[in-house]
Amino acid sequence: MPSPEPPPEILVDARGHRCPVPTLRLRRALEDAPLGARVRLLADDPLARIDVPHFAAGAGFEVLEVTEAAGVLSFLVGRSS
Repeated sequence: MPSPEPPPEILVDARGHRCPVPTLRLRRALEDAPLGARVRLLADDPLARIDVPHFAAGAGFEVLEVTEAAGVLSFLVGRSS
């Protein structure tokens, strides 16, 4: 039996934008995403490191992964409800 397909991943590229734009784009994508979807946000604003987890916790979303490479933060956020 094949393993189930992973949930869809939606990419939101907010590089070059400053607070609060990355978080607002993430919120819009999560609200429009189907249940089970995951949204990956790319942001180069250092404040996103604080804003995104704070937003996710307050809105009932889950930050599944945070990585940083070459000054770009990558957040994978899940929508389960």
